[in-house]
Amino acid sequence: MISTLRLTSAAVLLACSGMAAQAAPSFVNGLALDGAALDLSGGSSVNNGRLGYFSDIYYDTNRNEWWGLSDRGPGGGTLNYDTRVQRFTLDVDQNTGAISNFKIAETVVFKSGSQGLNGIAPNPKSQLGLAHDPEGVVINPKNGNFLISDEYGPSVREFNRSGELLRTFTTPANLIPRNGSTGLANYADDSGNTAGKRTNRGFEGLAISPDGKYAFAMLQSAMLDEGGGNGSVNRIVKFDIETGTAVAQYAYQMKRSGQGQGISALVAINDHEFYVLERNNRGVGVGAEFATADKEVYRIDLNGASDVSSINLSTGSYTKVSKSGQILDLDANTLAALGNKSPEKWEGLAIGPKLANGKYLILAGTDNDYSVTQNASGEQLDVYFRFGDADPYMGSIQCPLGQTTGCTGAASSVPTDGSYKLLPGVLHAYTIDAAELGNYVTAVPEPGTWALMVVGLLAVGALARRRQA
Repeated sequence: MISTLRLTSAAVLLACSGMAAQAAPSFVNGLALDGAALDLSGGSSVNNGRLGYFSDIYYDTNRNEWWGLSDRGPGGGTLNYDTRVQRFTLDVDQNTGAISNFKIAETVVFKSGSQGLNGIAPNPKSQLGLAHDPEGVVINPKNGNFLISDEYGPSVREFNRSGELLRTFTTPANLIPRNGSTGLANYADDSGNTAGKRTNRGFEGLAISPDGKYAFAMLQSAMLDEGGGNGSVNRIVKFDIETGTAVAQYAYQMKRSGQGQGISALVAINDHEFYVLERNNRGVGVGAEFATADKEVYRIDLNGASDVSSINLSTGSYTKVSKSGQILDLDANTLAALGNKSPEKWEGLAIGPKLANGKYLILAGTDNDYSVTQNASGEQLDVYFRFGDADPYMGSIQCPLGQTTGCTGAASSVPTDGSYKLLPGVLHAYTIDAAELGNYVTAVPEPGTWALMVVGLLAVGALARRRQA
């Protein structure tokens, strides 16, 4: 379904950092994607095959491929769900940037040896083991491997194209969730922790420099010893990909603290400028408080920022990364399929291909949490919404997985008239002029790509000469 409503154009504000003004991308259209759809893993139920939508999105310029990352699964950390990433295809109108015909083309399941990397919270709590909560994805242009950021660690891991774990980068010691006095790590929750990342607030955003030399992983929000839930400054970690070690850390000022404020995506424009998707936890979601949604994209620049690797962001003196005014308001355009309301979890953002009209496509996507919630006893429930309601969650129906009867909430069964639906995944398409994007650098071709291009050009030239003869 494609709906286009309330097209807006907001002026970009100048931040006090002095960054130059950037024009806002233009909304083109959006898709509401079936909340009950299955991926290509072979699973047939919500717990092993329901399509997990966009904890992140990445566009591989070398292969002209789109990838959408699923998170730890519908169990909220209690389910042995094999984590995975999806390759999908889209039809893109080269003149307008309009998107249509979303399809899953490939499902890659992550594994370590013969074992899947699963969404279960770490147990014992002091060891990560196979626990994996993927939140960010990029593809290394040097070798085509996946780099995945993980919230549990926080970790950055490298996988080959088949999903096999190759290595885990070394997480800086100051980010490890731990008791600051004893040094004991607890990766599963915050009990006993006084320092490092907060639970479920690990590496959320992930970007890669166009030359494939550096990865940039960004915490979702402030660390426990730097303000915790009330902190508004969090960290970006720069990793040397060859060694897998951190070489710098930078401080990012969020718009505010509270309301679940945090970042959800980091996208490289070049080797020092990035888009950051920052949001609160309001909007239409399986457990969200339905209030004013706030989902915005900013442009940042690491040049001139302090390396804060050894500095406490609550007490130290340092220079934060430069941050623009709002570049894009993801709430400004809504879809009729969601009752013209903003989804809670805008988490995916990617710069896509250059169009025939000279503009670039930008794609934004939501995480729909598989349209599943859990009650107090841990039972999983499908959540059905009537999106035309003023507060769709208050009028929602929660049903045992795979059932439409024996439900609780607004009704004991799901009406058969189609008025209630599972929460869809949402994609928005935007376009931006190349000049407005400014200093954008695409990923370098992989080794061998140039050779293939040269062979192709030589073949075309030989064919042309034969025709002339």
